[in-house]
Amino acid sequence: MSTFGDGLDRAVQKAFTRPVPKSAGAQMRYLVRQHKGTRAVAQMLRVSQRTVERYVKDQIKKPRPDLAARLEAEVKRRWQPQIRARARRDAATTGGIVIDTRARLGYTAPIGSTDEDRVRHLTLALPPRHAARLFAAQEQGADDERLREITAEALKETYFQDGGRRAGSLEEVRFTDIEHLEFDL
Repeated sequence: MSTFGDGLDRAVQKAFTRPVPKSAGAQMRYLVRQHKGTRAVAQMLRVSQRTVERYVKDQIKKPRPDLAARLEAEVKRRWQPQIRARARRDAATTGGIVIDTRARLGYTAPIGSTDEDRVRHLTLALPPRHAARLFAAQEQGADDERLREITAEALKETYFQDGGRRAGSLEEVRFTDIEHLEFDL
């Protein structure tokens, strides 16, 4: 389960101006148009080319659950690419990104400070440079662990150090046991 990657994708999907196709036939027709043929769609979804053709003609209406999930994921991944790119660009240049999380947060600091991990609920606006780092890492195929590290660094700078106004000797923020994580643009 990719918590961070999926969360970033959901945040960008909120910027869509038109709804994603709902029925299996409409989703399949959209993918066939995108890939200019049924063979590529069949390979991508791991079904036969004939099965794709049947969905396109509405001869089959209800896919099995695993195919329905793959189909929906592929359509959402390709839906409104210009809107998706603009939302990412706006977040990375002017708007930033909002993180709402309930997780265990702690930090490494000099001896004598209260650096013990504890569950915190944070809703925090991260500056555009952090959104840019998150989206760039996601586009380069970063795994969930790397996205977690980038988010922890952003929380360290924005929340714990308050942009350099406090906790200057803070070394590392630990971001674990995530109960809830949501991003918003």
